[in-house]
Amino acid sequence: MGTTKPYNNGTWTTARFNSFVKSALRAASRRWPPKYDTLKKACVGKRLDPLTGKQSFRYTCAACKQVFKAAEVAVDHIIPAVSIEDGFTTWDDVVKNLFCEADGLQVLCSDCHSKKTADERKQRTEAKSRNRKP
Repeated sequence: MGTTKPYNNGTWTTARFNSFVKSALRAASRRWPPKYDTLKKACVGKRLDPLTGKQSFRYTCAACKQVFKAAEVAVDHIIPAVSIEDGFTTWDDVVKNLFCEADGLQVLCSDCHSKKTADERKQRTEAKSRNRKP
């Protein structure tokens, strides 16, 4: 018995459709103005890059408090767009969390962001295991 494909003229599963919508929402969230407010708040001004000899903006990581170039930071959702404990609930919840105000965002360096993301994935996996057990 095959997988049900109710979307895109019978070529997409529900999971593929949800992935498409989530990707489109994430792309739109990159232009969300509070993201830029968060970056501006974390900005400590321009500093000289010894490698290039050019000035560039620097940002403080909310976790480790060190200063990094723009290419070395990410704007992170303090509360994940999809609940760690409950997983996907509704599109309304995802949109509300994804397009949060600046107080729901933070600037993290690449290392801190990777660690936080890995920890959230681990917690999500553990929550799925707990929710499956009878």
